Amino acid sequence: MSQAHAADALHGKTLYLNGPAGGGTACARCHTASPTANVSKILSAADNPAAISAAIAANKGGMGNIYAGKLSDVDLADLAAFIGNPGVSAAPAASLNPSSLAFSGTVLGQASTALAATLANTGSGALNIDTIGLTGAAAADFSIAGGTCAPGGAVAAGANCTVLVSFKPSVAGARSASLAVAHNGTGGSSSVALSGTGSAAPQATIGVSATSINFGALATNAPSAPQSITLNNSGQTALTFSSITLAGTSGAIFTLGGDCAVSKPLAGGASCALTVAAQPTASGAFTGNLTVASNAANGNVTIGLAGSGASAAAAASATPNVLAFGSQTIGGAAATQNVTLTNSGNVALTFSSIAVNGAGGFSVAPGSHCGAPLAPGAACSVPVLFAPSANGAFAGTLVATFNGGAVQVPVSGAGTTAAVATPSLSDTGPIGFGEIQVGKSATPHTTVLRNPGTAALTIATLVIDGANGGDFVLGGTCALNGTVSPAGSCTIETTFKPGAPGARAASLLLATNGGTQFSLPLSGTGTAIAAPPALTLTPQSFDFGASAASKRFTLTNAGTAAIKLSAATFSGPFARVNDASGCAALPFALQPGASCDLVVGYTPAASGASSGSVVLQADGGASWTIALAGQAAAVPANANPAPAQNQGGGGCSSVRDGSDPMLALLALMAAAVLFWRRRNPAQS
Repeated sequence: MSQAHAADALHGKTLYLNGPAGGGTACARCHTASPTANVSKILSAADNPAAISAAIAANKGGMGNIYAGKLSDVDLADLAAFIGNPGVSAAPAASLNPSSLAFSGTVLGQASTALAATLANTGSGALNIDTIGLTGAAAADFSIAGGTCAPGGAVAAGANCTVLVSFKPSVAGARSASLAVAHNGTGGSSSVALSGTGSAAPQATIGVSATSINFGALATNAPSAPQSITLNNSGQTALTFSSITLAGTSGAIFTLGGDCAVSKPLAGGASCALTVAAQPTASGAFTGNLTVASNAANGNVTIGLAGSGASAAAAASATPNVLAFGSQTIGGAAATQNVTLTNSGNVALTFSSIAVNGAGGFSVAPGSHCGAPLAPGAACSVPVLFAPSANGAFAGTLVATFNGGAVQVPVSGAGTTAAVATPSLSDTGPIGFGEIQVGKSATPHTTVLRNPGTAALTIATLVIDGANGGDFVLGGTCALNGTVSPAGSCTIETTFKPGAPGARAASLLLATNGGTQFSLPLSGTGTAIAAPPALTLTPQSFDFGASAASKRFTLTNAGTAAIKLSAATFSGPFARVNDASGCAALPFALQPGASCDLVVGYTPAASGASSGSVVLQADGGASWTIALAGQAAAVPANANPAPAQNQGGGGCSSVRDGSDPMLALLALMAAAVLFWRRRNPAQS
């Protein structure tokens, strides 16, 4: 294969350690962190992209399942360049966001729900974490509540981890501190400003199972299946809804349902569900939003709604897209593997026939499979059997015909009279973890790999792959390159630890040295406490000194929802200055990512030190404070002092009258310089 560019070994290193951008596990999962170990003879691909391409085409070790269609020719060349030069160096770059975390309305002595800060490595080398700590006047009121970042840990290039922080106020009023993460990136450390308000009165806190709903491609003029959002109250008093509304550009196409209602307060620790259905009336994208207003201390919740309308079309997909049974004993019990068929279209899907074409002992297990119509997004399972009757390799195709076409899955296996391993998994279908709060882990699910065959098997591939593979954790006693003896077994533990709210999906892939491959879909939903309004103030305090000039304070909405600022309360000799280029008159809404300047003037009525503040208030009870100070000077009795005089020859002497000894000294020095230059003409 010819290379049309200069191979980038550093980009190849990123692919090797993190996998392709379009999804797929990292090469390091199967070949260890460095190609120099030559696990599974990976060095044969050093500076040889054709070797990698051939391995994918042959589905060697399940590589076709993982990488087919996900690596371009440029990617293959870069990957081969890194394998040939694994010592290529890279540098990390750290980014810790958001810049501030605000906790509001937390009852004294009660711990708030944790908020997350994300540490991202935007560089090309590993970002090593040294320490994670809290600093500042009220650091004791905040605590590290978990997350995926850890002191002594590392964040790969292009990856990220989270730090969870909670707030437990010890006194009433505003409290502040900083989260500090020391690392080997530029600057050596990153920080996030922390603020919170201690409240003596219990308050409600609203949480949501998702911050957005994507309906996907829907058929026009046909209602979608209802999508559900769970609202919960993690506060200490009842959550009362003041309004639950649908709005936005396409708000009219949505229908609201569920058991959450303005007339039904939600007790602390309780939850309710909202459902939204969409019925687009025209082709093209549609958007809207669902807003829940309440008495929650962390403000109102806005859930984005999106999707697209299109003409009715049936479509289906299969997981896995290849079935490999490996070698099976002739005359032995049939081996079974499952294929999951999913309705990826926008109308109900009906399968008219499901069968395996080709010779060699392949068949669909007896019984009715995928017989009921599938709604868009729904799935069903088809068990495929392999019982070879002769020696040699066999191939076939599973064909599932539906009301819009057919989906095909290549099937392969081999018959033998020799002793063979017979791997089987205790799970035959998808593994679901339900709803788990972002940053927390679900109870591990155990899958047993058994070998009732007559020869030992070796695990050639054991990875979690897919777009959300990083949200699932792999464990257990089964291990890459591990061996399972005849009649033996090992366990595979999978855990769901969502890094973001919403539906998350991946696949557990396992392949043995005999060629058998398994794929188990994994799914779960991340839930998150609705983030409080994130308003940043720059600067957060200011001392005017004796200056009468006004000061501009920049207000920035660093959150994901609009902040409705309702009032600004000033104390001390400070007041807002009307400025056409500043913030709009209150009340006004500051959109996500937007900023404006609040202009403040200092008008002291008497001399001496003075202090005050401006408190900004938002709908929902959130507030922010800017500390202000000034020092007005007293006016002297003699308001017209005599002008300064330049006496004594340019200010070099304080002599007012008579001869100035400084003049004589200057004349003597000048004469000395002239004498020296005459004696040393060459140096002039």
